Amino acid sequence: MSYWKHESAIVDEGAQLGEGTKVWHFAHVSPGARIGTRCSLGQGVYVGNDVVIGDGCKVQNNVSVYDAVTLEDEVFCGPSMVFTNVYNPRAAVVKKDEYRRTTVRRGATLGANCTIVCGVEVGRYAFVGAGAVVQKNVADFALMVGVPARRIGWMSRHGERLEFNADGEAACPATGERYRLNGEKVELL
Repeated sequence: MSYWKHESAIVDEGAQLGEGTKVWHFAHVSPGARIGTRCSLGQGVYVGNDVVIGDGCKVQNNVSVYDAVTLEDEVFCGPSMVFTNVYNPRAAVVKKDEYRRTTVRRGATLGANCTIVCGVEVGRYAFVGAGAVVQKNVADFALMVGVPARRIGWMSRHGERLEFNADGEAACPATGERYRLNGEKVELL
């Protein structure tokens, strides 16, 4: 076994977990799940069958990653954040054939207690603030807050707020990496 799990965790036969991944207390990984290397699944995490989690992801305590969710490499899921997979659920109506796929791109951060409504794509290195409710696609590097979530700025790959000058250029305060704002898109130079 190339991964580690706490004795109270359940990793069903058939689940694929990469080298160096850790599964903490009372977590449950379903048999069809595919989880990359160096991931951390916190206490009480649930991972469904039709889930792909890339390398280096951190899924904090009490997060359920339901079927039809894909997390690319180095995604951070804050404590108790929520994924959905049916847009209009009813207890008395089976809707498993209506799951809407959700993709969270490389390096994105999903803050504590935020909700990602199914069927959206969260862009690379986007930053969703705590408690936000994302109902629409999120651009790369976007800083999203509120209910419903709205963009209030842009973030660097390092997780620092970017301040663009009149020429539409900014530097990450922590790393010096350069970025360019072109309309509603940010690109790393």
